[in-house]
Parts: sequence; structure tokens; C-alpha cells
Amino acid sequence: MKHLFITLFLITSFTGFSQKNGSITGKVIDKGTQEILPFVSLQIVGTQKGGTTDENGNFRISEIPVGTYNILFSYVGYQNFTLFNVVINTGNESTFQVELEPQKNDLKALEVTAKKESAFTGTLESPLSIQKLTTEEIRANPGGNFDISKVIQILPGVGGGVGGGSFRNDIIIRGGGSNENVFYLDGIEVPVINHFQTQGSSGGPQGMLNVSFIEDVKLSSSAFDARYDNALSSVFQFKQKNGNPNELQGNIRLSATELATTFEGPISKNTTFLASARRSYLQLLFKAIDLPIRPNYWDFQTKISHQIDKKTSLTFVGLGAIDEFSFAISDEYSAEKAQTINSAPNINQWNYTVGASLKRLINNGYWNLALSRNMFNNDIVKYEDNESPESSPKTLDLNSREAENKLRFDVNQTLNGWKLAYGLSTQLVKYTNETFNVIRKKILDANGKVVQPELSINFESPINPFMKYGAFVQIGRRFQKLGLSGGIRTDGNSFTDNGMNLLKTLSPRISLSYFLNSQWSINASAGRYFKLPPYTILGFANTLGTLLNQDAEYQISNHLVSGVEFIPNESLRFTLEGFYKFYQNMPVSKNSGISLANLGADFNVLGNEEVLFTGDGKTYGIEFFAQKKLTKRFFGVYSYTYYRSLFSSLDGKLISSSWDNRHLMSFAVGYKFRRNWEAGLKFRLQGGAPYSPINENASRLNYITQGTTVYDYSRLNTLRLGSFNSSDIRIDKKINFKRTALDLYIDVTNWYLAKSPTVPEFTLKRNETNTGFATTDGGQIKQDASNGIPVILNEPSALVTPTIGFIWEF
Repeated sequence: MKHLFITLFLITSFTGFSQKNGSITGKVIDKGTQEILPFVSLQIVGTQKGGTTDENGNFRISEIPVGTYNILFSYVGYQNFTLFNVVINTGNESTFQVELEPQKNDLKALEVTAKKESAFTGTLESPLSIQKLTTEEIRANPGGNFDISKVIQILPGVGGGVGGGSFRNDIIIRGGGSNENVFYLDGIEVPVINHFQTQGSSGGPQGMLNVSFIEDVKLSSSAFDARYDNALSSVFQFKQKNGNPNELQGNIRLSATELATTFEGPISKNTTFLASARRSYLQLLFKAIDLPIRPNYWDFQTKISHQIDKKTSLTFVGLGAIDEFSFAISDEYSAEKAQTINSAPNINQWNYTVGASLKRLINNGYWNLALSRNMFNNDIVKYEDNESPESSPKTLDLNSREAENKLRFDVNQTLNGWKLAYGLSTQLVKYTNETFNVIRKKILDANGKVVQPELSINFESPINPFMKYGAFVQIGRRFQKLGLSGGIRTDGNSFTDNGMNLLKTLSPRISLSYFLNSQWSINASAGRYFKLPPYTILGFANTLGTLLNQDAEYQISNHLVSGVEFIPNESLRFTLEGFYKFYQNMPVSKNSGISLANLGADFNVLGNEEVLFTGDGKTYGIEFFAQKKLTKRFFGVYSYTYYRSLFSSLDGKLISSSWDNRHLMSFAVGYKFRRNWEAGLKFRLQGGAPYSPINENASRLNYITQGTTVYDYSRLNTLRLGSFNSSDIRIDKKINFKRTALDLYIDVTNWYLAKSPTVPEFTLKRNETNTGFATTDGGQIKQDASNGIPVILNEPSALVTPTIGFIWEF
């Protein structure tokens, strides 16, 4: 570490004698009609630098001294807009597409909206429960490691479960399950955004999206626009920047866990591109800290933008990943490491999403036509003894593939002050699944008596390709201080028994906002949202090949939300919201009797079983959020959420779900020092997660063949862990050369070694040579483990992960 700071001092000294400059480029358009805005004024706040857009709405400002700035956009008849926290360096030229909103003509509306500007993240359709993070806020997030899925956990209502999301990116929003969220990349739905994603859910240990592509990310946790289907808890909209139109440029990012390369630039006068590839080195990190698992992945991302003419543009996006998972027997073996190896499956996955969207400007608006395809392939294998797979029988062998071909069309217009949107969508779905799974093996006691009959499944899903349909309309208007928007959506499919009854899935929603004055507003929304169960549920069959869940019902989540927003100035925002969600038709496992809303945060498959759609649920709570955009070198966010999350099992009683942590608190702050130094601090606190007690008899009986803990679901979530807390720090030093820039950073996760409480697990004591299990009689372990020595693993662990890396821009 001493040599690192000496090197930084020397490099800084030799590069600091001359003034270095950078530039910024982009385009300004009307937010509602998407038309270009010529001659918009730009001002780099605090400097004399500025400029205007040309007749095509493009701008480029060069010779800007390196540093971090806020950029003000102003145009007659439009609200001012400020881009905060824009980093200018000698490496990459930053590219932005700025959208301006028309200013109201009457003086009352002008007074009310004067201070809203860029701090107001809501829309007419979604005036509340919406948050936004920019690319620089994502990059600089301590402990985020450039992973968008981790960074969003600082937002209100995000979090819950065991470990506080410290290892996996299970996105839990306001107490809902991890499969209740949908993700859109430039308007193209992307079902998979995490490596090693749990099929049927959405979580995984590492995000796939490249932060170098992202201009901003917007999270809506209620008041969903009617154009979005299958969302029960949230909609994520990832807005990608366009490739640089002026020159070829790129960056290389290297850390202890990955190597990523990004290129961007012009292909022709009207065409730009972005392309990246990333290779993980997690297996090296896990080997260094002596973990027995070896995850390894690649991912790829691209975007091509083409302006056909002044009114028509075409965009292509692509995202894909290859994931490989294996085990390694370490030199210092232990019961804990044996438990890790024998309880987890071996995973090999690949996935991709490709899509093209055509946008055409029309009178007072535009239409979009999007065509996309996504595929997810999942191979999972588990053995009775994962340490010796060559000589051990399989207990799980799953090969599953999901493919969707989607066509979406929507029209967006403003007519006589009314904002109108409507559209249609259709999908062709193909799902395959071959599963062999020994849930419980036949167990004999010493006298040959059957003490546990075998329970297994072995099927090839007979599900045929089927269609999904959707239609929506949304209309709204602002009446001076009052904004009102309403929408309705319906969805159907050709597979489930009642799938073509479009009246059953009518989902109305309404939102309103009222500006008390230029700083305070009151907002409220109510809506009914539907989601088709995951394909793992729909495609499940018995050994005879009979589909068992074709009677599936759409899951329902009803939202009631209200709140107040206070914006004292354009860089500071406070919100306080209360929410209530109640669920219907939630799937409940016929085998275990518990709601599947409690599952999905492991490395198996969610929903590959027979279920009943009789479950109910409710979540409710209150959120506070404060966000300070960059001014006077300081920026930060703070959020606190108190909530309850309750779901019913087969008995119909509402009990605490696995996500019922009750308290979520986080803050992240950053300060930009002189000479391009920056420091950040993040802290997160979550209440204790509920868990179920161990069924020791069943665990002992099945441990030799399954290697996993069996929990007593008759006492589901009756126990609770201690609270979780963690803090991360990050220090950046940006060094500008003549035409390149280097960002050196140190990121330390859990720097004060806070111990994370863990759910107890069952294992058997190892013998002294670690070649097998210790026994009470000194002999070989029996099949029913009756002579084994039980060990309960329940030691809180503290893992600190320091990362030293760099980003070289050229």
C-alpha cells in the first residue's frame, strides 16, 4: 500500500504542471414528441464555458478544464434542466441525450414548476415511488464494484432477506418476491440481468450490465405505466447512452474480480456503436480467500444507433453471458466447506437478449416498433457426493431452456394538452425442461426396514410453444397544479386454462399529483397489476408427462400508495411515502405447503414443482428518502423504510415471509476533493430476517444422499436472525494525460469487519483426516446417518473484500 501511494504521488506530480482539457457532446430533444431542439443554450455552471445546439439538436463543447461540473440547459418555452455530476477528463468524451419538457403557458404553472427542473424524477403517469441514479452515481458507489444490481440497494424499499444482499443480487422491493420485477434496456425487455441467475426468479451473485453503457437507471416501485406487463413490485428502465459520434474511444477496467473492455464511436455519419466484453476472475479471488466454489463468467453487450432520416431512427441492442460453476477441494478442509460443496449444485448457464426498435416521429408525438428475442439455457447437476462426482449417483440433473420472441408497438402523442399512449404486444414462447430430481431417497435402517420412501421426479415437459398477448391505453393531463393520469391494461395467453379470458386480467391504474407550491407536492396512486407465473411452474409435469399446473392463474398485486415530496431547490429532494400491497393467486407448493413468495434466493430453480394458486399476501410500510445532487463538491442519498411482508401457506394464515426484515436503512455520500481526488462512504442496516428451525431428524436422515439441511416448514419463519449491517469505502484518483485518462481506485467492502448473521445449517462432523465422517461407533457412516455426529453451523462470519483497480480511458 505504501508503494501504491508513492506511485500515485509521483504520477500526480509529473502530470499536474499543465492545464488539461476535455469535452462533452450529445443531443437535445423534446421529451414528449422526441423532436430535435435546435439552438438550446448550454452553460457549464461556475465557468464561462457554454454553447448552443445546432439545427439538428446536436452540441459539442470542447476545451473544458478537467473536473466535475453541472451543466444547465435552457430554451425558450421549456423548463430548465441541469445535468449533475458530469466528469470531464482527457480520456473519453462524455455523450448525453437530454430531454426537455415544455413549460406551461400560464403563470401559475410557471411558478409551480420553476424549482422542479431536474430534481423531479416523476412523470405524469408515475408521480411517486420513482427514483433515478446517473452513471456517475453508479460508478462511484462504494462497494458497488460497478454492479448496478448492487448499487440500487441504497434506494428506499430495496432489500430484505438473509445477508442484506451482500452476496447475491436478489432484488426485493417493498417486501415482494425476487421474481416480481421487470427490466427494460432502451425499451427492450431483458429477463436476465444477473450471472448465475436463479431460474424462475431474478437474483444472482453478479450483475451483467456494463456501467460504461448506462446514462441513467430509473426504478419505479409502484404507479406503473400501463405499457409494462408482468410487473408486481417494480419496473427498472436502463437508459443507455449513444456511442460517441465524433471519434473512436474506449476504456479498459481491471479489478481483483474482472477485466472489462469497452469501445465506442462512429460507424458512419448517421451511425454509432458501443461494444464491450468482460471476463471474470472471481475464481482467483475465491481461491485466495479459500472458498471451495469457483464461479467463472463472460458477458457481452452492444448498442448500434442509426438515424435513418430526421424523423426515423433505428436502434439495436444486445446482451449475453456465459456462466460456469465448479468446486475445488481446498487443503484446509472443514465441515463448513464440505457443507458448501455438497449443498450447492454445479451450474452452467448461457443467455442472450437481442432486439431492434424503430422510432418514427409523427404529429405531436411518435411511435415505437420493437422486435426482440431472448433465450436462457440452464444446466444444473448435483451428486450425492459433489466431492467425488465420477463415482457418485446424481440427485439432480436439469436441462431447461426458455425462449421468447417479442413484438411490441406503441403510439405516444400529446393532443390538446392530453398525453395519450396506447399499444399492443405479442410473444411466442418456447420452453423445454428435462428434469431428474431425487427429492428424498429411499432410506433403510440397520435392519433393512424402510424408514423413508423415495420421492423423485423424472420428466420431459410436454409443453408446446404458446402465445402471449397484451394491450394498453394510458391518458393523462395536467390542470395547472393538478396532474391526473389513468390507464388500463389486459394480458392473455394461449396455454393456461383461462388464459384467453382478457376480462379477468383487466388492470386499471390511476395516479394524481398536486403541487401545493413551487416546493411541495402531494402524490397518490392506485393500481391492480398481473403477472403470469414463471415458465418453470407452467412447464412442470409428472413422470407420465402430464402437465400439472396448466390451471395456473395470473398472480395479482394491488397497490395503494400516497406521499409528499419536498424540493427546496433543484439539487435537493425529500420524499415520504406510505404503501400497501395485497396479493392474490400466489403459488403455494403442494409438496412443502409454503408460498413460493418465500423462495428464489438460492442457486436452484424456483417453481419446478406442482403448485396450488391459493396463496394470499400483503406488504405495507412507510419510506423516507433524501437525495442531494452534486453541489459544492458534495453529493449523497439517505433512505429508511419500515415495512411488513406477510404471505400465506396452504393453511391460509398470513405469516412473516423470508423478506420481512422490517427495517431497511442506508446512506451513501461522496466528496470530490481538489486535484481530482474523490472519496465515498456507504452504510447499510437491515433488521433481522425470519427463518425456519432445522428438522434435525429429517436432516440427518437425508444428509448422506442430499447434503442439504431440511427445515421444519410446520414452523415456517418463526425464528429471526440478528440485524445486518455493513459499510464500504472507496477512494478514486483521476489522472489526466494528454489524450488519455487513468482512474485508480481502492474499494473496500465491509471495511470494519461486521459479522453477518447466517441461517443455521446442518452437517455431520468430519473425521480427523478429513476423508469421511466421524461416527459414534468408529465404523463407516450408515445410510441413515444414525451413527453420525450432528454439527449445527451457526457462526456469524465477517468477510472484508479490498479491491484495487484502474480504469484507463483512451
